[in-house]
Amino acid sequence: MILFVDNYDSFTYNLVSMIGALEPRLEVVRNDALTVEKALAMDLDGLVISPGPGHPRDAGVCIELVRALAPRVPILGVCLGHQVMVEAFGGRVVRAGR
Repeated sequence: MILFVDNYDSFTYNLVSMIGALEPRLEVVRNDALTVEKALAMDLDGLVISPGPGHPRDAGVCIELVRALAPRVPILGVCLGHQVMVEAFGGRVVRAGR
């Protein structure tokens, strides 16, 4: 099963539709409706973290989720989801200068 974390973004269900066409075992959960423990108990084949507003540190459980699941399953981060991965592995997400 693919776990898809929704960061309250309007593009989420475009991605869900495309991924769901390839993998019907897909569960969508909002970033504040999931715990790391619950995710670890799932039989996961992958994790997708959606786009969303704000900074990665404001994306609910996402950073902790990436740290916990990275050794176990492939992870795809889109926009904010990619930034979450950067923060989870020790990088910094900052605003670009002009």
